[in-house]
Amino acid sequence: MRVVGLSGSIVGSKTRTAMDYTLKVLKERYPDAEATLIDLADYNVQFSDGRNYLEYEGDTGFVANTIMDADAIIIGTPIFQASIPATLKNIFDLLPIHAFQDKVVSMLVTAGSPKHFLIAEQHLKPILSYMKAQIVQTYVFIEEKDYHRKQIINDDVLIRLDRLVEDTMMLTETYTKIREAKEAEYDF
Repeated sequence: MRVVGLSGSIVGSKTRTAMDYTLKVLKERYPDAEATLIDLADYNVQFSDGRNYLEYEGDTGFVANTIMDADAIIIGTPIFQASIPATLKNIFDLLPIHAFQDKVVSMLVTAGSPKHFLIAEQHLKPILSYMKAQIVQTYVFIEEKDYHRKQIINDDVLIRLDRLVEDTMMLTETYTKIREAKEAEYDF
């Protein structure tokens, strides 16, 4: 099973800190899973210009192809100006409409204010639904107060991140089994 952790911003450290912890838990609990972290700060991704994602080269092609090859995606995003960052939206724009079909997608959100709690519900989930994702319904919302010196200090957040990994993997395994059983019904 291929799992991609996508850290959706090129600035700040909180989302990356949460993604690092999440991928560490994933690798410890599911050692057979092939886990890859894509931190957009580490890549030079072009702006989408309407081409098929297979036509992009370099970092843009690598990021798009890695996401398309994944069975599950854990998206980490900060909230800026009551919305997701343009860098994350650009990734969605690079991919085809059905990019997340047969993929499980879960989310963790970092924000400076509890007032941004519903941004994932109102901005991110509709995009993922449109792109045919099987969405893990609960997501982890992490506030500024949950960090100290680039470490998550709130045990409740750590427990919720652990559960996010478990839910993501369980849902991915379940959908894989259902899809395989459905495909086995066909004679060709």
